[in-house]
Amino acid sequence: EFIISLNSCFAFLFLSFSCFSSFVDFLVKFFKFIFIDFVNDVGPKLAAEGITLGFHNHSREFMMSDYEVEKVGRNLAGILRHGKYGLNMDAQGFVSVRDIISKVREKNPRMSWMRARHIEALVETDPKGRYMMSAGKMRATYGHTIDLDIKLDCENIPEDLFYPASLDDAETILESGIVPTDRSMVHLSLTFQDAMRAGSVRMEDPVILVIDTDACMDLGFDIGRAARTVFLCREVPAEAISVADPDEYEGVE
Repeated sequence: EFIISLNSCFAFLFLSFSCFSSFVDFLVKFFKFIFIDFVNDVGPKLAAEGITLGFHNHSREFMMSDYEVEKVGRNLAGILRHGKYGLNMDAQGFVSVRDIISKVREKNPRMSWMRARHIEALVETDPKGRYMMSAGKMRATYGHTIDLDIKLDCENIPEDLFYPASLDDAETILESGIVPTDRSMVHLSLTFQDAMRAGSVRMEDPVILVIDTDACMDLGFDIGRAARTVFLCREVPAEAISVADPDEYEGVE
């Protein structure tokens, strides 16, 4: 009887602790939601009166919930990379931030909370540098499926860049070169590890190809830096491609 009572006691304590933990988790999420909503709605009004809430530019990500970050990111990708909603876009891919916000809120009533500060926060804190802003407009730095005439920085390009491919595709590429498939330009990675990470999203055990950038550009195919670890090229000729030796790049970032 003592053992049964002891087991019952432990069971009761465990159940009580589980319920308490769930309750605490609920309170944390609840107050986080209230806090974020307060910052987003009241913050700008206070700022207009010269009152700040103590946030710095590098901490703006805390003004959005995970849900908001995902929704803003998905809409920006659709508009700036794929031309969703048909907004006015110049040859460099820039679209008015005001137009983006207006259209997103029109098409998605549940995103009526979206403001320019949400976009600025996402752009400033994105580790991949997927977007850039200038004079009230913004564009995607890479990933486009629409044809644009983007002017890229072609100076100080690394001697080697990298590209992931399946085993079958690698054989074809070594004979014919790399041409765009689902994107408007060929995307090359800064390091072997960057290419491995990018390739692993779409395939198992990608083969990493190394691009001799000097040879590529000497053959008339310019390469430009699009983001921190991404470079773009209209086409990569087979003469500039070889298979990378994993041992040579092991542990190199």
